[in-house]
Amino acid sequence: MDLQLKGKTAVVTGGTRGIGRAIAELFADEGANVAICARNAEQVAETVKALEGRGVKAWGAVVDIADGPVLQGFIRDAAAKLGGLDVLVSNASALVQGNGEDAWKAMFDIDIMGAVRSFEAAKPFLEAAAEKTGDAAFILISSVSAAETDNPNSYGAMKAALIHYAKGVARENAPKKVRCNVVSPGTVFFEGGAWGKVKANAPAFFETMIKRNPTGRMATPEEIAAATVFLASPRSAFTTGTNMLVDGAISRRANF
Repeated sequence: MDLQLKGKTAVVTGGTRGIGRAIAELFADEGANVAICARNAEQVAETVKALEGRGVKAWGAVVDIADGPVLQGFIRDAAAKLGGLDVLVSNASALVQGNGEDAWKAMFDIDIMGAVRSFEAAKPFLEAAAEKTGDAAFILISSVSAAETDNPNSYGAMKAALIHYAKGVARENAPKKVRCNVVSPGTVFFEGGAWGKVKANAPAFFETMIKRNPTGRMATPEEIAAATVFLASPRSAFTTGTNMLVDGAISRRANF
């Protein structure tokens, strides 16, 4: 299926590792130009080179997502360097759990305000793209943890807030053909990632989590990327305000 992304431009925050890297690479494979950001300069440079090797224009910058002016400057610079903006993917996360004040603040500053600030900076470019082509998209990466909890947890609560925020963005911006959707992964395994570290340091718990999923495995970053890029594409032009679970049926709730 042609996702009709060739020649479009996508920005992916947290785009050098794991899910973010897989999303950026899949956009490039579909012919979209890609801008990425992360905190590690070497990883940013390596990722940009790899994306260019896929035959598209790519650009990256070192960004602390919690620094609002820097983040918004990155979005504006990306649009200027790559000739506009058709898709924004807010993927960066603090990835901290717990009920301590530091955990709550980190999740709020990076996951919530990172999404809010990046969209506010991208909005005029997305509106211009939608006016020209009939479609633009804002995708947020949340988590199945938004609806699964056993105790007070900053991670799940802030991921749930992203879903609520996205619905409001979707309804407000639908008249201008700027769509907003959420992808909520379940457990995702890759070497060096959160579950990669669990496998290395707590193998018994890792195996317990594998057994909890009816599929008998965890997702790959590429599987999350496939859902994300499809929702971001013009092929999904009438889908907005949805929360797509990509969890292998590990959750028990019916997602109405």
